[in-house]
Amino acid sequence: MKDYNSILNQLKATGSYRQLPTVTHRGNRIEKDGQVMLNLSSNDYLGLASCADLQKAFLEEWQEQKYPFSSSSSRLLTGNFTAYTELEQLLAERFNREAALIFNSGYHANTGILPALADKQSLILADKLVHASIIDGILLSGAPFQRYRHNDYEQLETLLKKSAGEYEQVFVVTESIFSMDGDVADLHRLVELKKSYPNVVLYVDEAHAIGVRGRNGLGIAEEQGCIGEIDLLVGTFGKALASMGAYIVCDHTIREYLINRMRPLIFSTALPPFQIAWTRFIVELLPEITPLRERLAQTSHILAEALKGKGGEVSGSHIIPYIIGDNKDCILKAEELQRKGFYCLPVRPPTVPKGTARIRFSLTADVTIEDLQPLIQAL
Repeated sequence: MKDYNSILNQLKATGSYRQLPTVTHRGNRIEKDGQVMLNLSSNDYLGLASCADLQKAFLEEWQEQKYPFSSSSSRLLTGNFTAYTELEQLLAERFNREAALIFNSGYHANTGILPALADKQSLILADKLVHASIIDGILLSGAPFQRYRHNDYEQLETLLKKSAGEYEQVFVVTESIFSMDGDVADLHRLVELKKSYPNVVLYVDEAHAIGVRGRNGLGIAEEQGCIGEIDLLVGTFGKALASMGAYIVCDHTIREYLINRMRPLIFSTALPPFQIAWTRFIVELLPEITPLRERLAQTSHILAEALKGKGGEVSGSHIIPYIIGDNKDCILKAEELQRKGFYCLPVRPPTVPKGTARIRFSLTADVTIEDLQPLIQAL
């Protein structure tokens, strides 16, 4: 039998051991072991999750509608409440696309879409730094794949020239804002490449951009003006939108095909209608909260400038890496910053490449410039 204790001890020895923290949230602060710290590790990018006024407004609406707390079934059985259809229709309208489909999580989306659509006659070309959930989806699909160097579109074009003609379809897969470096994909360039090959399908994950970027908060695809050119535009509700679940905007045919072939959708109990109604409530607000997006952009620029030469120069977003390198050194630095009142966490391999352990600063709109000044001094 495998010696799991020995493996755990090896993880501890290499600084790779993980534990679930016991924390209490207090607005943009977090309390751990009796210490209250500025939360610099949250994915609540717009600060909406702790907004009492929003919660009160939604609950007043809920008193009239009485959305159930459980769906008690998959959507293909008895769990397809009107709340799901209303949210999907709203998403399709906001993105000006034919259709939308919602899922239980970003992980469900990314591990379900490619296995449903790709097969042995498909080739998947994915950015080297796409999220682990996308990698899992690629592996589950059973399709041949290759990962091109991060944001290296010349290499991607070379791969397309070499292989596109050998397959029925080629999926090009990327994130729009990358989760660990915070840099931004050139979606225009990817759309140009897609248009050069009739069998290319473009898959973009906007998990870290939805709500935060674009005039109406629809992400980098809106900001770069190419929503309609992306075949599979995926995002999550569990970060800036302060909820849970994920979505894809696409054409009607893809939506119907996923309903018939996507296993995480078919075989999962649907999210609670109460949760879906809250998500719709937040999505409806997105065009109105531009000041939050502007504030987040301002503080992100200030911290990135302060970290130039240490990882800040890489970022083009609210995710700013402070690259340290060694696992143990990274853990010690995070512990030092926590003692000084900043809740930031070490990110180590395999989440990031070996030798690039870093502290991932993840800013939110309720972190102020005044909050950042002591952090910048500490760094």
